[in-house]
Amino acid sequence: MTHKPEHDLSDEKWQAILSNDSTYDRTFIYAVKTTGIFCKPSCKSKAPLKSNVRIFNNYLEALRDGFRPCKRCKPTGEKLPNEEWVAQMKFYIDNHFHENLSLEKLADHCHGSPYHLHRVFKQVTGLTPVNYIQQLRINKACELLDHSNLSIAEIAEQVGIPNTPYFITLFKKKTGLTPAAYRDKQIKEMKEEKYHDESIS
Repeated sequence: MTHKPEHDLSDEKWQAILSNDSTYDRTFIYAVKTTGIFCKPSCKSKAPLKSNVRIFNNYLEALRDGFRPCKRCKPTGEKLPNEEWVAQMKFYIDNHFHENLSLEKLADHCHGSPYHLHRVFKQVTGLTPVNYIQQLRINKACELLDHSNLSIAEIAEQVGIPNTPYFITLFKKKTGLTPAAYRDKQIKEMKEEKYHDESIS
C-alpha cells in the first residue's frame, strides 16, 4: 500500500465511527490498516483501534491506496465477490498468524459470521481457515528451522503455537518429521551439498 497524506481523523468522525452514524456515510470512508479493509461510518463491525484508522473522502481513494471494501457494509454499493473476501481473510491471517487466531476472531476482523466465513473460504481455496493457518505456521516454522538457531519451543512461540508438544505433533503430522528431525535432515543435506561442491571444485 502506498502512503499518501492522510485526511484528519477528527473527534467528530471518530465518534461517528463508534456510534455507526449513517448520516456520515456520504461524508467519508474509513479504512483499517491492520485488516486492509475500508468501511462506511455506519458499519456494524467491531470498532477498530483509533491508531489503525485512516480517513478517505470516498471509496475510490481507499481503493487506490490498496484497501478492499467491507463484505458487511458494502461501501462501494456493490456486493463483494467471494474471491476478494477470501483475499481479505488471507491478508489478515498472513499478517497475524503468530497471534492467537480463532475463527471467531477472523470473522470479527473480516466482517462476517464464522459459519459463512468458513464455508466461503473452503469453497474458494479448498482448505478450511484452520488448515490454512496451520500450513502457514508450519511453513514459517520450516523457514526458522532452516535459517535460525532458535530452540523448538522458541520457534513454536514465534509461529503462534505456544504449546510446544502440540506444535511438535502438528509439525510431524504435516511434514512426516519432528521439528528436531527436520532440522537434522536439513543440516545433513547442507553438509552433503557443500562436500559435493568442494569435490567438484
